[in-house]
Amino acid sequence: MKKNKILIGLALAVVALLVVVVVAKKKGLVGGAPSVKVAVEEVTERDIIETVSASGKIQSESEVIISPDVAGEIMELPVKEGDKVVAGQLLVKIDPDIQQSNVERLQAALNTSKANLANAQSRKAQSDARLTNSKANFNRVKQLFEEKVVSQSEYDATISEFEVAKSDVEAASQSVEASKFSVKSAEAGLKEAEKNLTRTEIYSPVTGTISKLNYEKGERVVGTSQMQGSEIMKIADLNEMEVLVEVNENDIIRVGLGDTCDIEVDAYLNQEFKGIVTSIANSAMSSGMGTDQITNFEVKVRVLRSSYSGLVNEKQPDQSPFRPGMSATVDIRTKQVKNVLVVPIQAVTTRSQSEIDGKLEEPSAGKKHQDSAEDEGDEETETVDDPIKDEEAVEIVFVEERNKAVATTVVTGIQDNEFIQIISGLSKGDKVVVAPYRAISKKLKSGDGLEVVTKDELYTSSEGETPAEE
Repeated sequence: MKKNKILIGLALAVVALLVVVVVAKKKGLVGGAPSVKVAVEEVTERDIIETVSASGKIQSESEVIISPDVAGEIMELPVKEGDKVVAGQLLVKIDPDIQQSNVERLQAALNTSKANLANAQSRKAQSDARLTNSKANFNRVKQLFEEKVVSQSEYDATISEFEVAKSDVEAASQSVEASKFSVKSAEAGLKEAEKNLTRTEIYSPVTGTISKLNYEKGERVVGTSQMQGSEIMKIADLNEMEVLVEVNENDIIRVGLGDTCDIEVDAYLNQEFKGIVTSIANSAMSSGMGTDQITNFEVKVRVLRSSYSGLVNEKQPDQSPFRPGMSATVDIRTKQVKNVLVVPIQAVTTRSQSEIDGKLEEPSAGKKHQDSAEDEGDEETETVDDPIKDEEAVEIVFVEERNKAVATTVVTGIQDNEFIQIISGLSKGDKVVVAPYRAISKKLKSGDGLEVVTKDELYTSSEGETPAEE
């Protein structure tokens, strides 16, 4: 009986030892270097669409701001916000009293100028008559002077009188010309006043919808002839809508006219609309200061009517379901490839060639020198530049082969939100490490042992990283 207990105890000890060994091997505590738990996926073929995302506001493609040319009080406002108007329809009437008085005042000034012109012409006629008389008198005196009938002084007086008469005629002629110019000036002023009088009534220049109304009847407005002017209302053509977005300077070089877009409007959840790029700004818009400055470019994206035809109200077929000012997000499709090799984005990382070859396991010469100097207590240490830090980084993925990690250099192409194109370096069916990202980006080295598990097992394992930690 005692012997049986001993045998049972030995058997239990052996089983326990075997369990410990198996667990230790699984965790990499015995039998060589510890293995890394990873998740892998095969290299597949699929389509890749590269996009540039931007947010902005919806607005109408055509919008007209109505501002008055003259100042005054709004006497009539026969429209309200949301009304549809046609070209030539009365929108606003401003009190015309001031402009009417200007017309009357300038009409009186014109009449005065015309009277002055008539007076100048009359004086010129008198000067012409005096000149004719002086000329005849001069000719008679001259003949008598030649016959030595009159004295020299009388002859000189006649010459002087004749010259004064000619000067009076010239002065009268200039006075007539000045009066004519005065009449023209008065006529121009009257014409402007009459035009301003007509501008007290504002008519719609286009057909559209009153999208914004800033003033009410009885309020006073400022004319554009004086300063910027008051913005009374906006008229928009809501048949054609667009999204105005700001694209960062790093992405704008990939955007082109005619690029197709996917549009999401916050007001219409779980619905996607189609659009097309119609305008790209040439000048940048900058915000912030110094290192925080952000440079963006405005891009206009037309919302294709065919993509929202189901939302159009049958009672108002010309009315768009979108309102100016709605928030929207645009994904601009810049490039597209089909049936290419792809891997998940997180599978690709960058390393230096020396790091891939394992040379970073030994401390650099500069680090060794610095450590020895610190051990000796030197106050000044001399470091040597590490050439590895100056190496150009290359893109790699870790391929799983026989439970080993093999660092493979790849050439990548375009990418979307999940996958990146592999131009060279991999073949269809290769198994690449896709998680955990911290191991891919920093810890994993070529030749490391791998323990392949599912993503669920990886993230639920006590030793695994959670997606939030990645």
